[in-house]
Amino acid sequence: MTSIKFSFFLLVVFCSTIFSCSDKSEPKVKDANLPTYDLIEIKVASELRALVDNSSTSYFIYKGRPMGFEYELLSRFAKALKVKLTIIPINNLDGIIDSLKDFKGDIIAANLTVTKERANDVSFSLPLIRSKQVLIQRKADDKEMKFVERPSDLVGKEIYIRKNSSFYQRLQNLSEEIGGEIIIKEVAGNVTVEELIKKVAESEIDYTIADEHVARINKAFYPNLNVKTAISLEQRMAWAVRKESPDLLIALNEWLKNFKKTIDYRVIYLKYFGNSSLYRTRVNSEYFTSKSGTLSPYDEIIKDLSEDIGWDWRLVTALVYQESKFDANAKSWAGATGLMQLMPETAASYGIDSISSAHANLAAGIKYLNWIEEQFVEKVQNPTERQKFVLAAYNVGLGHVFDAIRLAEKKGKNPEVWFENVALMLLNKANPEYYKDEVVNYGYCRGSEPYKYVREVMSRYEHYKNIEEIVSSN
Repeated sequence: MTSIKFSFFLLVVFCSTIFSCSDKSEPKVKDANLPTYDLIEIKVASELRALVDNSSTSYFIYKGRPMGFEYELLSRFAKALKVKLTIIPINNLDGIIDSLKDFKGDIIAANLTVTKERANDVSFSLPLIRSKQVLIQRKADDKEMKFVERPSDLVGKEIYIRKNSSFYQRLQNLSEEIGGEIIIKEVAGNVTVEELIKKVAESEIDYTIADEHVARINKAFYPNLNVKTAISLEQRMAWAVRKESPDLLIALNEWLKNFKKTIDYRVIYLKYFGNSSLYRTRVNSEYFTSKSGTLSPYDEIIKDLSEDIGWDWRLVTALVYQESKFDANAKSWAGATGLMQLMPETAASYGIDSISSAHANLAAGIKYLNWIEEQFVEKVQNPTERQKFVLAAYNVGLGHVFDAIRLAEKKGKNPEVWFENVALMLLNKANPEYYKDEVVNYGYCRGSEPYKYVREVMSRYEHYKNIEEIVSSN
C-alpha cells in the first residue's frame, strides 16, 4: 500500500512539473508542489492545515490544554478524515484569505462572516453559526457619550474596526442606507475584537462592532456595556476553502450537516458561547496563555532546568502536562509520583522521594531525560528526531525502544526515524510475531501506550509553540 501511495505521489508531482512549465499563470503551491491541493492530497499527506484566529473563543491554550470552538470542531473533522490536524494561528486576520490562496493552509476556521466579496475569493462551507452584528457601547448612564438606540443614530459617530472585516463593509453600506456619514476608524489587522470591546468598556473608545454571540459572551466581563443595538440582519458564519478544493468542501459540508445534529456539537457551542461565568473565569486566569504568556505555575523553573540539557522548555512542559497535568501531588496506580511521575527507584537514584518539592521532582525528571538522551546519541544522529525516542523511553523504558530499533533494522524501516518507522515497530510489540522475534530482548510491550504518548506530547508541543510565538509578537 505504501509503494502505491508513493507511486501516486510521484505521478502527481511529475504532472505538476509539466503543468507549471507550460502555464505560468498556474497558482504556485508552497508545500505540496502541486497545481491544486484538494482532499486527496490532504489524505496522502495525512495532514489538514487549518488557519485559525487566536482568540478567546476560537483557539487558545488554557491550563496547558489547547481549546476553542473552532479547535474542537476541527479536531473532530480531522479525525473523521483520519488525518493529523495542524493549527496555524494567524496574527493579522486581514491577510487570512490571502494565506489560504497562497496554500499556507487548507481551510480557514476563524468565525468568518459570509459576504459576496469574500465568496469571490473562497468557497464557504455550510454555516456553523448565524448571528447579527451589534454595536458595542457603554450603557446609557455613561454621561460622557451619546447612547445609540438605533442605527440611524450612528451618523457622525466614530466606530473602531478592522478595515478588512465584515463590519467595515457593513458600516459603509449602513452609512449609505441612513444618508449620513459614519466615521470609520481603522485599526490594525492584529487587533482582536476582544481588545476593542475592552477599550470600549474602559472608555478608551466609544464604539466598536462585534457579532452578537461574541458580544454577549464578552459582556460577562464588562457589566457597563450594552450590546443590544443590532446594525445588521442575521448573517452566516462559516469556514472557507480554496475554490480549487471542491472535494474538501463536499467532505466538510457532509460532515457539518451530520455533526451539527449531534449533542456533542451543542455541548461544544454552549461551552464557548453559552456559559458567561466559565468564560470569565477562563480569560481572567493567569493560565489563559494567549493573554498571560503563562503555560503553568512552573514555567520559570522548567525554563531554567531545560536550558541545562538543551531542550526547548515548551517541549518539557508538554511532557509534564502529559505526566501529571501540572499536579505536583499526582500519584499513579503504579506508584509514580510528582510532576514528572517518577517511579520510586528512579526518584531514589536522584536523591528524592514522594514528598520532595515540585522543584526537586522537576530537576530529577529532567536529569533523567538527559540520561535517557545520552543512551541514544550514537543510535539517532538528529537531535530533534532523537527527542521522540527519548519521550518514548521515558514512558515505556529504554529496553522496549531498543527492541523497536532492532526490529526496524530487520524489517527494512529507518532505525533513526520515529514516526512511521520505529514507532510502528514499538506499536507491533504487542503482536507475538514481533515480541517473539530473535532480535527482541525485552518481550511483550503494550506498544499503543508509548506510541500514543509521543504523538500527544509532540502535538501539545506544537500548540505551545504556536501560542508562545503569538504572545511574543504582541
